[in-house]
Amino acid sequence: MPKANKKFDLDLKYGQQREKQVANLLIADKSKVEVKTERDWWAKTGNIAIEIESWGKPSGLEATEADYWVHILAHGKQDFCKLIFKVSQLKKIVKKFSKNTKMVGDHHASKCVLIPLAELFTQKK
Repeated sequence: MPKANKKFDLDLKYGQQREKQVANLLIADKSKVEVKTERDWWAKTGNIAIEIESWGKPSGLEATEADYWVHILAHGKQDFCKLIFKVSQLKKIVKKFSKNTKMVGDHHASKCVLIPLAELFTQKK
């Protein structure tokens, strides 16, 4: 068997494992999922906003009991994409950007951590 075919088999197995993970998350798994939608603002600023506090109390990511966090980026009524995070991983990302906050929402009562999308997809070693 040529090396290329062997690599294909490994890549195929890797891909099939990921397909199963997503299927379990969406269909069969008992995982809890928190879903948040962010409209338009992310496209204007290049940041996503993860709520951590509202009216001085933990909320959003700091209060969730979910295993996974789905962050929908929308343009008006149309979804652009859906980012899926393990809550434990998203908490690590939020901690990294914890000094970059903004008060948003009604009465500016919700504190969000702003995460630059470009940084989200850039791995630093």
